[in-house]
Amino acid sequence: MIQKLLHEGVEVETSIDGYDAGDFPEITAEKQGHRHPVHTVVVTHFELARMIERVNRRFASLLRSELTKLGIEDVGPAQAMVLLAIGDVELSVGELLDRGHYIGSNISYYLKQLGDGGYIDRVASQRDKRSARIRLTEKGEQLCSNLRNAGGAYNRVLARDDDDLRNLEIAFQTLHRLELVWGNAARYGI
Repeated sequence: MIQKLLHEGVEVETSIDGYDAGDFPEITAEKQGHRHPVHTVVVTHFELARMIERVNRRFASLLRSELTKLGIEDVGPAQAMVLLAIGDVELSVGELLDRGHYIGSNISYYLKQLGDGGYIDRVASQRDKRSARIRLTEKGEQLCSNLRNAGGAYNRVLARDDDDLRNLEIAFQTLHRLELVWGNAARYGI
């Protein structure tokens, strides 16, 4: 399976290891209608996964720094992401698992810590007492609001003009597509 990532003036192809740009004659500057010279770079799925992992670690460090600036010592980056995933809705643990990529035992631990810290409320379901609904408390909502405000400064650094905004959209769409392709490949094969 080949994923093609295209951006004006730059052409990036992702493939399973062992392929190079010559294996993809259908992706050429002439066929894409580019007026500028195109530099072809072959990026494997493994390299993308390593980059995503590094970016995730950098983001966790950044989030940890923001939590420290806010004086929050009882919430870590992963727990903060759980709070942000809950948002302003009430949902079940299963729904929360669907929203994020958490291991079941980790999410249970995170939810217990967040409940003990007063960031979330767990309300037993009226229909099934074994099931609980989760929602943010005022304290949890305030923390999420503070993190979103802090994130605004980083958004302004990343998106200074329309080209930067478009690049962020392309990055998001590409990552979403990778998630779908890799998820389907894991479930159903290539």
